[in-house]
Amino acid sequence: MILIKEFEFDAAHNLIHYHGKCERLHGHTYKLVVKLEGVRGPEDMIYDFTQLKKLVKEEVLEEFDHHYINDFIEQPTAENIAIYIWNKLEPLVRTDNARLCEIEVWETKTSGIIYRGEEA
Repeated sequence: MILIKEFEFDAAHNLIHYHGKCERLHGHTYKLVVKLEGVRGPEDMIYDFTQLKKLVKEEVLEEFDHHYINDFIEQPTAENIAIYIWNKLEPLVRTDNARLCEIEVWETKTSGIIYRGEEA
């Protein structure tokens, strides 16, 4: 089974190693989708939605929401944001019956990235 939880945050960035309009400072309302794969545990759940919400809020949203992403990711492409979030969350959400299986980072309604830990 795969558990899915969605989040939103607003943040600014600019792409310093890119030549085009995104090299200028701008912002997005990002959508973050966190997916955990696993089997039901003792409470018949893969992972508690409330716990996941609290963890993502503390570890990701508080750092990203209404911040300048370049302060902590040099080239904050959707790809690099997804890898950064994966590396923060993966060890924290892992349990005996669940693991992080996918992160989606959407910059707009039509443009996003899916990361499955390929470079971890």
